[in-house]
Amino acid sequence: MKKLTKLMALCLALMMVLALASCDSTGGEKDSYTVGICQLAPHVALDAATQGFKDALTEEFGDKVTFDEQNAGGDDSSCPTIVAGLVANNVDLILANATAPLQAAASATTEIPVLGTSITEYGTALGISDFSGTVGGNVSGTSDLAPLDQQAQILVDIFPEAKSVGLLYCSGEPNSVYQVQTVKSELEAKGITCQLYAFTDVNDLPAVTQNACDNSDVLYIPTDNTAANNTDTIANIVLASGTPVVAGEEGICAGCGCVTLSISYYDLGVATGKMAVKILKGEADISEMPIEYAPQFTKKYNPANCEALGVNVPDDFEAIA
Repeated sequence: MKKLTKLMALCLALMMVLALASCDSTGGEKDSYTVGICQLAPHVALDAATQGFKDALTEEFGDKVTFDEQNAGGDDSSCPTIVAGLVANNVDLILANATAPLQAAASATTEIPVLGTSITEYGTALGISDFSGTVGGNVSGTSDLAPLDQQAQILVDIFPEAKSVGLLYCSGEPNSVYQVQTVKSELEAKGITCQLYAFTDVNDLPAVTQNACDNSDVLYIPTDNTAANNTDTIANIVLASGTPVVAGEEGICAGCGCVTLSISYYDLGVATGKMAVKILKGEADISEMPIEYAPQFTKKYNPANCEALGVNVPDDFEAIA
């Protein structure tokens, strides 16, 4: 009888262990969730992605989910510190909004699920050669990559007389490097002369932008976080010099550009949030989740800048409000 009692006790203990294991952040629903957010900088596109992410989770979990939201203020070096704090607090999932937060999160933990958003190309961001669309391990997310060949074609269509294009970007952002190299190849295949103009940070941004304007008919600026955070600086220079800008996304276009082929960063954040819901509810294995992309792209223009520079756009372009 004593042996039977001990056996029953062991069985009960095992059942309790299994029940607890089934309620962790990757294997089933919990009574509450804490989701950490590391956003690189405060600007329109990243803000919209974070808001969409939070809205999707709140719609699913209500007050069962709380957010530990932190912003690096545009300082890449702050991201590892922020992420380390989130890991120490044992959050259930981390949203890494932009490349530097993703790199920090991927380095800081192999256990906590990490979802990236506002990332252009994950292979480039994480140093994965022959990237096939799935990161594996504890990392997945969404990409803000718009069709770069179509962005190049928009530049040609709107500015058919342009002979020289300056590609303005931050050299410290791997995804910006990827974009300008791709667009450069597309434009050069169309017979357009291209020159790369790389700035290292906000300190040399004005000088590099002025140099680009002095030597270019049109500028192209990719989905670059440093540029997005300093559109006023760029706008003052490009408008004064009469140099139009084709932008990689709507936020940059609204600040200093004329036209763009852009995604909705809010919708991208919602898509990322829906991925997070599946992970937290134990309905999906993050290691098997491929990177998701924006479902649609929209041609948009900046009415004020287009008028100031005498740029005419076709009827299928939407005005940025």
